[in-house]
Amino acid sequence: MDSLRFSILLLLPLLILCLQIKANEEESNGSILFIDGPDNHFLRTHSSHALPKTSSMSLSDVGAAISVLLGFNPPASLSADSSSKLNEVLSPNPFNRPRAVLMLEVGGTQEDQQLVMDHVSNAQVGSAIRSKVLFESTKAEIHLPGKDEVSVISLDEYLGLECDAVCIDKELQNLASWFGGSYVSDAQYPLNGELTVTLASGTSLNLHMSKETDREFIVTVVSLIRNIRRATEMHVDSSRSINSPAELMIGSFSGLKALREKHGLDGFSEQKMELLVTTLTKLFHSLQEAYKGQIVGVLLLNEKPDVELGSKLNVKITSQPSIRLLGEVNNSTDITKIAEVLLVRRTLAWITGIILLLSTLMGIYFLLNMPLTRDTLLYSNVKLD
Repeated sequence: MDSLRFSILLLLPLLILCLQIKANEEESNGSILFIDGPDNHFLRTHSSHALPKTSSMSLSDVGAAISVLLGFNPPASLSADSSSKLNEVLSPNPFNRPRAVLMLEVGGTQEDQQLVMDHVSNAQVGSAIRSKVLFESTKAEIHLPGKDEVSVISLDEYLGLECDAVCIDKELQNLASWFGGSYVSDAQYPLNGELTVTLASGTSLNLHMSKETDREFIVTVVSLIRNIRRATEMHVDSSRSINSPAELMIGSFSGLKALREKHGLDGFSEQKMELLVTTLTKLFHSLQEAYKGQIVGVLLLNEKPDVELGSKLNVKITSQPSIRLLGEVNNSTDITKIAEVLLVRRTLAWITGIILLLSTLMGIYFLLNMPLTRDTLLYSNVKLD
């Protein structure tokens, strides 16, 4: 018995150490940023000027937070612990919801989480709240109502599928002018020029399209810009209608993850990360103007290299047929009831018409055969001498 106790005491510290290592691995799954505009209060305000941190959230909590930001109820299965986590992030006013969310997952940020946080906090995009994210073994869902109440726009369309080399060259020129830089193209060989951009830190970033690493990265950046601008145009068109639906723009950016997987540290640089963050900042500012401040950005930073982007968060739309549509279907299929209703209406119309006709004839008869007395003459408005 003593030897058994001694063995347990020896194994207990090892077990605690293993649990701590497991917990540290879970805590390093990723981070999430909720970004609000400078003039809005869709997120909970904090007195500290530093980037506030909240309790660790699961992907299910993130999906529930997005549903609430869009103006819908969270899933009924939401636990009390998850509700308290949402309460740390979202504004307590249930009537103050943006009804528009930009959800973007960025992979390949294993060692640059703090760099992204520093750029976001210094970019003056508004208020932001940071939280750790624990990835789950199963796919989490964003529960949304029918398609008439919400519009889901994908941001995963790749530029190379609909744009040739000449078209991409033109997009790179637009990107250079947007950043105040320059793009020197090659007249003989399209997509072989050099892009020069001056970053906010003062450093200059040169990207050569002849290099595979630079070309793949910048094409993914241009694809993201093009998709968000297309979503903005769709918002302008839908906002002209009387009942505009809530809008969820969801997608993933795989440029950094692809660089790390294919080329390692040779294709990755801090300047490229800064260019991406600057691009996201400028895009969020443009979305704030287009949506008149009624939008919140959600940035999910995925640290795990073995997790496929976009594979852990799914949008689930529940169709809810309208009552008016059900009434029309029931009435149109029951022919017997329709015939009964028409018969009753026609019978009442004929009876009412006959009564009015008889009343009119009787009134005319009694008026013509009325005796000429003093009272009847006064009733007929005859002036008597």
